[in-house]
Amino acid sequence: MTEEVILEEHKDDGMPEYTSGHPKGLMTLFFSEMWERFCYYGMRVLLTLYLVKSLMKGDADAALIYGAYTGLVYAAPILGGKLADKFLGYRYAVMLGAILMAIGEFIILGGTEHMLMIGMGALIVGNGYFKANISTIVGDLYDNDDPRKDGGFTIFYMGINIGAFLSPFVAGTLGEKVGWPYGFLAAGIGMLIGTIWFYARRSTLNDLGMPPNKKEGQTELLRKDWMDILFYTIINFVLVLFVIKGIGSMPELVQSIITWVIGLGGLLFLILSIFKGTEGKTEWSRVFVILVLAVFNIVFWAGFEQAGGTFNLFAAENTDRMIGSWEIPTTWFQNINPIAIVLFAPLFSMLWIKLSAMKKNPRTPVKFAIGLLLGALAFYIMTQASNLASDGTLISPLWLVAVYVILTLGELMLSPIGLSMITKLSPSKITSIMMGVWMASFALGNYLAATLESILETYHFELYPFITFLMLGSAVALLLLSPVLNKLMKGIH
Repeated sequence: MTEEVILEEHKDDGMPEYTSGHPKGLMTLFFSEMWERFCYYGMRVLLTLYLVKSLMKGDADAALIYGAYTGLVYAAPILGGKLADKFLGYRYAVMLGAILMAIGEFIILGGTEHMLMIGMGALIVGNGYFKANISTIVGDLYDNDDPRKDGGFTIFYMGINIGAFLSPFVAGTLGEKVGWPYGFLAAGIGMLIGTIWFYARRSTLNDLGMPPNKKEGQTELLRKDWMDILFYTIINFVLVLFVIKGIGSMPELVQSIITWVIGLGGLLFLILSIFKGTEGKTEWSRVFVILVLAVFNIVFWAGFEQAGGTFNLFAAENTDRMIGSWEIPTTWFQNINPIAIVLFAPLFSMLWIKLSAMKKNPRTPVKFAIGLLLGALAFYIMTQASNLASDGTLISPLWLVAVYVILTLGELMLSPIGLSMITKLSPSKITSIMMGVWMASFALGNYLAATLESILETYHFELYPFITFLMLGSAVALLLLSPVLNKLMKGIH
């Protein structure tokens, strides 16, 4: 995509003319996010293997550390968003987060468990500053009524998936085949490239994401602001290290109590932040829509994230992976999703602009409902595939390919649209906090994906048919609710 194509044109009267092009800043954020995801997924693909094969952890201990790491990565943007909204501004938050993540990867090169824990702490806190706030800047590139906004987030989402696709091949292969330090080094260098790119291209963002004014005309951070940021960062870092390293060695009852205290404390923090940052009926109405759509987001991801669990096992045990004398690696099926994202995301981006020009662009709740319908279709196909393989027959890999592609189409109807929706509907004082809330819904979806099968076994329900009907019922409910939600969005599309 050339610079000329993505330039935003202007009318002579100074008002923006909404064309099929996108602002130059989108490419700045696209590649910054791509390298951040390269770093994150490079760490994620290596972590469990490194814990077991290098640090000689047992499977259960490795799973506990991995679960704590991924869970905290989703939770951290809530506090990072709060600090960005109040002190840092989104641009400085992204820079600080990128630097912390690069440092975290380089610390892990120390090769000890102690250095791993410190590095993971820096990665989690850095992700908290980076993840929600870069998405917020993407939203600020466009006016709320700009028909290019959903398309812009769809292109941005493609960058996420390119990074996710490349990191297992580069960082994963280097770490597993050459040496663990080389994998972490590659992830750190990737984050460093993203940091330098963001800094070098900061002029393309104009004045977006600068610190909020403390007094009239004041845009720079005060010394007190930096002290507050340092204080919260250290507290967050210590808490993260405690959860990763300390909680696993405590008795189960103590673990449960601490988990509940942290969870309830985080929930109280969110509630107070939303109440303090939301003013008037219009803002409360829009916040309510965000919370409702977050529930439907949880449903979709509870199904979608079967890809890393039950779909993986199905690929290994029930799929004919032989092509002549060569066997398709099970893990390769995981790459169908990012490949499909890269193929279809540009088409979806153009589609929203075309439909908007025709005044037929669906409202956000309807797009979500269509995403859930596509999810239901994918799990109906997966149910048929599971039935065919129930007698031990190995079935064609095309069944899984079809399921992954249809789920990806549903993801494109829902996930980038959700990011766009948050920037449109959130009160301006707490945009990044609401982005953190949105990401917390992904965490709950991931948790349900991991636990749903065992829950359903207790009540003698089969997993794939249950998810089919859950998504179908949710889609119908959302379609019925959409007229009400459209009204509550107060003019936002």
